[in-house]
Amino acid sequence: MKLSELKSLLTEHTDRHFRIALPDGGAVPVSFHVTEVGRVRKTFLDCGGTLRETTTCQLQIWVGEDYDHRIETGKMASILAKAKSLLPDDSIPVEIEYEDRVISQYAITGHELAKEAVVLRLAHKHTECLAPELCGLPAIGGKSSCCAPGGCD
Repeated sequence: MKLSELKSLLTEHTDRHFRIALPDGGAVPVSFHVTEVGRVRKTFLDCGGTLRETTTCQLQIWVGEDYDHRIETGKMASILAKAKSLLPDDSIPVEIEYEDRVISQYAITGHELAKEAVVLRLAHKHTECLAPELCGLPAIGGKSSCCAPGGCD
């Protein structure tokens, strides 16, 4: 989900609760806090030697011991508005960082409008070879892998 899509969704439904559904069908406890809004810029060299760069908006969420805490869509929209100077480009994807035994980063694949809530659906992120043609790798299940024998250095 792009930042612009999230902002629109929140402003269209300012009177609802804000919830997050995990990829396994579970949910982040409703008492979560948004502890960081960040612009994450990653510059890297792929296995084929191409210099690449990605930028994302990362929302870090945390569950504390204040079990009565709730965040509403209007409050979430306000949090994003405060970060406007940090996130001037609304076309970047939004990811969620959440700790449930380990810290994980999730892509937002969509949303649901429940009776009283906007629920973001999360998906696991995956790695892949970005230069399969240079590595000589066949596609495996629609994706390539640099871990194959004779693959990238």
